[in-house]
Amino acid sequence: MPKRVLTGVVVSDKQDKTVVVRVERRYTHPLLKKTVRRSKKFHAHDESNACKVGDQVRIEEHKPISKLKRWIVIEGGKKAGK
Repeated sequence: MPKRVLTGVVVSDKQDKTVVVRVERRYTHPLLKKTVRRSKKFHAHDESNACKVGDQVRIEEHKPISKLKRWIVIEGGKKAGK
């Protein structure tokens, strides 16, 4: 089974070798027919501490690394606004 890959924005890099990534998804509300934005935070392993707050990164599913970390950063480092 292929691993899931998500794209999100780093919201915290205060922990060592860990970043918190906010992944946003958009969907149409079934009754109101309005586009709704939902976000979820994932803790991801960043071995080189390269990612900073505001960077857009891609994370991939991984075996459990710690209590909260089940994702690793596979690509990133560019600012989300650019």
